[in-house]
Amino acid sequence: MLQAIKYHEGRLEILDQLQLPFVEKYIPIQTAEDGWHAIKEMKVRGAPAIAIVAMLALSAELSTFSAADQIPQAAKETHEFIAKKLDYLVTSRPTAVNLSDAVRKLRSLVTDRASQSGSTGHDVAAAFMQAAEDMLGKDLEDNQKIGNNGAEWILAHAAKSEDSQVTVLTHCNTGSLATSGYGTALGVVRSLATKHILRHAYCTETRPYNQGSRLTAFELVHDSIPATLITDSMAAALLADSRAGVNAIVVGADRVAANGDTANKIGTYGLAVLAKHHGVKFLVAAPLTTIDLATKAGEDIIIEERPATEVTSIKGPREGTGTDSLTLDTVRIAAPGINVWNPAFDITPSTLIDGIITEVGVLEKGDDGQYHMGGLFDNQAH
Repeated sequence: MLQAIKYHEGRLEILDQLQLPFVEKYIPIQTAEDGWHAIKEMKVRGAPAIAIVAMLALSAELSTFSAADQIPQAAKETHEFIAKKLDYLVTSRPTAVNLSDAVRKLRSLVTDRASQSGSTGHDVAAAFMQAAEDMLGKDLEDNQKIGNNGAEWILAHAAKSEDSQVTVLTHCNTGSLATSGYGTALGVVRSLATKHILRHAYCTETRPYNQGSRLTAFELVHDSIPATLITDSMAAALLADSRAGVNAIVVGADRVAANGDTANKIGTYGLAVLAKHHGVKFLVAAPLTTIDLATKAGEDIIIEERPATEVTSIKGPREGTGTDSLTLDTVRIAAPGINVWNPAFDITPSTLIDGIITEVGVLEKGDDGQYHMGGLFDNQAH
């Protein structure tokens, strides 16, 4: 399994996703500013990974200060330093709720630690660093549970009785590169493959940033999972093709509103409409941290807009160049002067979603046809 985030004793490295799948290069992240730029520039992406890298980036900075004995003695000063850095980090990507959720939780933790009698600046910094490191391990554990829960649901609800194997379509990248490991929606695909019930996986290219063709395809090949890449505009034809026999579409999420409306990579909404028309199950795979009970509906979610150049140009290696001397070129593919609209995400209404796969189970609609998110958090520390 790919390891996109490496963290050990205060040293953080991430696999630079801007250079994948052509170059596998890890880059060091030493400060909160390094983390902010890595997230903003999409060297790391995927809602869970964004949150983890942001917290570990600040942890790496605190570790450097601690080694140099530069942590303030006063707990209040360290608390204020961390709070300021968290405010900065949360501005890197506004749509993914995991980042703001991580900031909220760790801000509360350091506030509590700083308020304890006798607490020092080192105590506050140590508490933050341990909590950030714990996030890394918990995310991997949660992803494996999501994969298993999703695989079991699909087998029970989407597989044909005469054939226990299933074919799945996924969109964007939701695997090890988008998380601490294993993945959410791609984790479901991995779990299906591990259980030997995956017939075939299809992945969309996911224009304009090509996370599907660059990253998901890279992971599927890496894990030797039987898979086929399609362009985004081929999805309708694929679902209509009885020979392909797609049983389910599984996608990730950057934010799930309290009513079940989901923000995910642009193109997700269209796939959900197609799934409803063709009678294909449509599932969202996401950890509980992606569910935002404070956001009532999809219309309240802020949609990030990306630069026009992502649509008007494309980056890749020159044909025939070897990996030892790989040159990545940027090529313009659109008519000069054309206006561009480039939203990074769209909103899929809950009415089009058959289930939301989490680490504690699969959430389905109630008898009234609505999702009741509150029940997911009963007895859950969230």
